[in-house]
This record gives sequence, structure tokens and C-alpha cells, in this order.
Amino acid sequence: MRHVAIYVRVSSKKQDTKSQEPDLKRWAEAYADGQPVTWYRDKATGKTMDRPGWRKLAADIAAGKVANVVVWRLDRLGRTASGLTALFDDLRARKVGLVSLRDGLDLETPSGRLMANVLASVAAYENEVRSERIVAGQAVARANGKRWGGSKPGNRKSVTSGQIAVIRRLKAEGTSVAAIARTVRVSRPTVYGVLGEA
Repeated sequence: MRHVAIYVRVSSKKQDTKSQEPDLKRWAEAYADGQPVTWYRDKATGKTMDRPGWRKLAADIAAGKVANVVVWRLDRLGRTASGLTALFDDLRARKVGLVSLRDGLDLETPSGRLMANVLASVAAYENEVRSERIVAGQAVARANGKRWGGSKPGNRKSVTSGQIAVIRRLKAEGTSVAAIARTVRVSRPTVYGVLGEA
């Protein structure tokens, strides 16, 4: 007997699926129609379909074990239009239904298929816009002298006199900054800072 696959995903380990689960549980209670329900979960980016939970679900779909895939929202499946469109075609070919609760779509209908492809394009567009905003924000921050990683200028982590001596000796011997940092167990900016004071 084929089962209903409920797929939940969040983008990072700091997030949880609590906002998605109540609606999905209610759907399963109302519409699973006696079919067994299996949950698949991922804490991974939607930019790739290569995720542990999704790989397991995809294998079950390929094995003919899945009747329907149910998601809270379409972007939980992925954020690339090409990946989602290929998925829709694969599900239709295998006669596997797809229900997205928040988007109100069902792949069983022509209007649902049209809507799914439109939403896939929108998800990809939103992802590109988000990436552009991040890059633009970083460019503005760099132009204003901000940087990422390490300590603020002038606030170097404490380095012992022994570490300073080793850093200077290794540099004098021609050792690279990266190798010095690994040897002394400090960051490269710290090494540069020590050498700059020499």
C-alpha cells in the first residue's frame, strides 16, 4: 500500500518546523483517507535538492511507495524553478499527487499544474532577489569600512609573549602566515597584527 509523504524543511539547524506541523497534521487527519502517513524532514537549504530527508523521499517515490507528497508551502520543496519544474514532471509521470497547503495547489488539476509552475518561478525569483540584496548590502558595508570575521581593528585576541616570539621566529624562517597561524593556533589577522608591530 502506498503512503502519504509529508515533507517539512527549514533552512538551518537553528530553525524548527513548529510553524508547519499543525496544518500538516490537520490535513493528514482530514484527508489521508486511511493511507499510512510518513514524515520526511530536512534542516538544509532549498537551493539544492541534495538533502538527506529529500533523498529518502525521492527513493521512496522512485520505488512506487508514495501516493501523495504534502508540503506546507511549495518553497519547502526547493527554491530553484528548474528543480521544482523537473520535480512536478517526475511526480506526474509516476502518478504521485502533490499538495501544497498554503499555496492551495493540487497537481491533479490543470490549473494546479499551471499555478505550481508559476509559484516555482516566483520562488526562484525571490531567491535571486534575496541574494542580490545580500551582495548589495555587503558592498555598501565594505564601502563604509565594515568587514566580516576576526576582531575589530585594534582589538586583537590576547597573544602570549611566547606565541609572539614563535610567530616572529617562524616568519623570519620564511614560514607562510597560514602555516604560522595553524602552528600557533591563532587567526591569520592575529599573525599579521603581531608581525605589523615588529
